[in-house]
Amino acid sequence: MDYQNRVGHKTGGGGPASAQDLASHNRDRLRRLALETFDLGKDPYLQKNHLGQLECRLCLTFHATDASYLSHTQGRKHQMNLARRAAKEDRNNFAMPLPKPVGMPRVSTVKIGRPGYRITKMRDPDTHQYGLLFEIEYPDIDGKPRYRLMSAFEQRMERPPDPHFQFLLFAAQPYETIAFKVPNQEIDDTPGRLYVNWDDTLKLYVLQIQFRPARTAKPLPALPHRPSVYQGVGPRFG
Repeated sequence: MDYQNRVGHKTGGGGPASAQDLASHNRDRLRRLALETFDLGKDPYLQKNHLGQLECRLCLTFHATDASYLSHTQGRKHQMNLARRAAKEDRNNFAMPLPKPVGMPRVSTVKIGRPGYRITKMRDPDTHQYGLLFEIEYPDIDGKPRYRLMSAFEQRMERPPDPHFQFLLFAAQPYETIAFKVPNQEIDDTPGRLYVNWDDTLKLYVLQIQFRPARTAKPLPALPHRPSVYQGVGPRFG
């Protein structure tokens, strides 16, 4: 900053400067420092319009010089708008559905046929519950078989589905899955009623199920008949 030709100036010494000169000098110094640390070319919100003015697309403000725009970016309004934009982007990213995980490829297994089986009908002498005993032979497996009940509306073999029946499935690799059509009644799963056992030595899978007795709806008691003629209580006045 040139301090020559000022009042009270001495050769070799600094002369007094006005407040306007000091403010201009500070603005230039801050502008140089800001340009060294902040690249205007990488600002996504900076745009120059057809009049040569600098426009902040985030705050919709116009600035004549780079220093004015840099001062605006450090102001409260611009910083608040930046915080709002960041919060909005975080909400949008959180609401986006996560990519579906890539599942494990299914391993195709060569089926070796259906297993041998025996089915025995049973009836409990104490509770008079009907039941079924399934004995499935799996001589060529290393794991343990599994079973599940399937509704008539899940299967696709019989159309239309019969709601009076359900299907009991047995599965074990590499055998084919077999299914049995059983009455659509509730299975009694109390201890001693439902029995499942896998004999690894004999390779025999045993399942015993018993059906709960069907519930019969009890008729509701009849309502008392209303008298056809009102019969008052108490003395009558003629």
